[in-house]
Formats: sequence, structure tokens, C-alpha cells
Amino acid sequence: MSEQSPAGETREEYAGTLPEYAERVLEVAERIPPGRVMTYGDVAEWLEEGGPRQVGRVMALYGGAVPWWRVVRADGALLPGHELRALAHYRDEGTPLRQAARSAEGHVPRLDMRRARWDGGAGAEGHT
Repeated sequence: MSEQSPAGETREEYAGTLPEYAERVLEVAERIPPGRVMTYGDVAEWLEEGGPRQVGRVMALYGGAVPWWRVVRADGALLPGHELRALAHYRDEGTPLRQAARSAEGHVPRLDMRRARWDGGAGAEGHT
């Protein structure tokens, strides 16, 4: 998510204007269960198209219309500039977190990727 993708927008507002690949990325983001995450690379692999950068670009442009906090960096670091908003969502959903190292700037926790990562298993019908 970025300044280009206001958090209050819905996918319906983009209807008919989204590139097909962006639509597919957003559909995957919507399928990720609460409390779980997929990396940008996981989404690209799921779609069997593009790569982490392409998924990141879609999320930056249109991610405000979906649960953007569930598509994350592979290292578990929270999205720069959106850490507090994302952290509130993770806590509300019970997403597994790791305590921040004392040396970490701002002592912001990271996602516990081993426990939080979703592989698209249960409830993942419609895999393309």
C-alpha cells in the first residue's frame, strides 16, 4: 500500500479499470485468512506469473482496496510508513508476531513468518 492507494477505497471503485494481473493479485490478497500472511513472492508463485516486484507494484497502486497488511515482505518486516496501522490489524487478527530486537529502530515487532505464512492450503479453492 502506498500514498497512491487510499485505504478507504473498495475494489468496486476500481471495477473495469484494473489490469487483469492486478485483479488477480487483489483476489489472492482477499483469500488470505485473517491472522495469516503471504509474501509478495508467494502471491506471484500462486499466480504462476510475475514476481515479487510486480505484486508489490499492484499492492502499492491498488492495495488499499483489500486487506493489504496480509501481503508482506519475506523477512517479516512491517511495511515502512504503515507499521502502526498494520500492527493494529495483526493484533486484532491474532497474527503471530516476534518481539523486536532491542537494536531494532522503534522496537517494532516483526511477523513470525514461520507461523504466520499461509501456503494457500485450506480454503484456497480457485487456484489459478
